[in-house]
Amino acid sequence: MVTALYPGTFDPVTYGHVDVATRAAALFSKEIVAVYATPSKNLLFNGEERVGLFREAIKHLPNVEVREFEGLVVRFAQEVGASVI
Repeated sequence: MVTALYPGTFDPVTYGHVDVATRAAALFSKEIVAVYATPSKNLLFNGEERVGLFREAIKHLPNVEVREFEGLVVRFAQEVGASVI
């Protein structure tokens, strides 16, 4: 089972983001969309809202999970067992 990680701020989620997530979902057993909680830029939506928007946008993809994260992407990838970013 290969787990892929798709990190970003997703502020807001776009059709392009959903397209990438959909294509990755077809290639990997499991995909985790990693929404960065506290980027150093002005945001339109807070982390909880961005996670909720992405979850709603990909609810048709059963092997995709959306999670909020902080810190380094590589560390989060290790934490969730992702072997592809």
